[in-house]
Amino acid sequence: MSGIAVNRHTFANGLRLVHSRDSYTAMVAVDVLYDVGARDESRSRTGLAHLFEHLMFGGSAHAADFDKVLESAGGKSNAWTSNDFTNFYDTLPAVNLDTALFLESDRMLSPAFSEQSLEVQRGVVIEEFKQQCLDRPYGDLFHHLRALAYARSHPYSWPVIGLEPEHIASVDMACVKDWFYRHYAPDNAVIAITGNVDFDTACRRVEHWFADVPRRNVCHNRDIDPGFPTADKVEIVEAGAPVPMIAVAYPMASYGEPEYFAADTITDMLSVGRSARLRTRLVNGSAHGLIADADASVIGSEGPGLLLLTARVTSADDTALERARILLVDEARRLAEPGEISPSELERTLNNFEATFRFSNTGYLARASNLAQAELHGEDINATVTDRRRLTVAGLQRTAARIFLDTPSATIIYR
Repeated sequence: MSGIAVNRHTFANGLRLVHSRDSYTAMVAVDVLYDVGARDESRSRTGLAHLFEHLMFGGSAHAADFDKVLESAGGKSNAWTSNDFTNFYDTLPAVNLDTALFLESDRMLSPAFSEQSLEVQRGVVIEEFKQQCLDRPYGDLFHHLRALAYARSHPYSWPVIGLEPEHIASVDMACVKDWFYRHYAPDNAVIAITGNVDFDTACRRVEHWFADVPRRNVCHNRDIDPGFPTADKVEIVEAGAPVPMIAVAYPMASYGEPEYFAADTITDMLSVGRSARLRTRLVNGSAHGLIADADASVIGSEGPGLLLLTARVTSADDTALERARILLVDEARRLAEPGEISPSELERTLNNFEATFRFSNTGYLARASNLAQAELHGEDINATVTDRRRLTVAGLQRTAARIFLDTPSATIIYR
């Protein structure tokens, strides 16, 4: 299968452009990825990155209403924030590309810094905190889990939405301006453009709209010891959950390290597809009637991260919960045993990964997001599948042994 045609250019102010044309659509996607997230906050002021995602739609220097201008050009937009990044994306007819570039460059230059917008968005984010973390079953899982797994001083010890609503309620305009000018800058961003626009046009239009946005010489200070547990830790959470849940987190490698991709593949073996181990061997096997469902995932951190095993259990009895926990952990540990992973299982898992990767890049919008992240990582998106297929059975067994046998875990039990 042919690869994705990718073009790149870096402008004088440090902004990086990555481009891929799709002539089969009349649309274009503009994705702006900023290298700023919750890991750039301090424990005394959390939730800022997520709040700023909202504030960036509150008008800018020359556009009072971002959405109104974009919608008038037939476009729509959205954004997301993680512990590591903040991402904004727009889709609109290709003939109106300039509208999206004007809007994105204008808010990169300067938001409106409106007291009214700040008041409104503070309220929106606080309400979102209540809905997602306080009113939803297991909604505060990552408040408990991150605090248990990471040192108090590490920014991964709190979730993206923040530690508490009071941190957002107390944000003032001076704090907002300080956050913006320290993090939002062309030399701390990647812009990806996909859809029906050629590379020369994309370069010229980005240069036209973004050239006057000044470099701000963003400096990151992220070399902080995660302070992972030196012995297994367990926390019991009494909560209004529909059924008990167990979450076991194991420290794992940072994104980009070989062991990260091995760990990601291990969680795919455990949880992806109808033949996944947790489904066939636990939910429909030895734990049938005890474990209602089970999952495995990686949280995908740029820094040292977590591999997560979860299970919802049908009984709140202490003995049943402990049996479910042991079955869940033991199923993961089996992957470290010689001969347990077959070449055909690895091949099936890698085939599924490739299919998901190829499919995710067929649409111009998803491709823009994927290209922006690959550019920020310094990766060749066309090498993704080839690199993943270098994984071996022996390598996966070693990673499974290190994570599940040799690494202390952090466990949250909801009752």
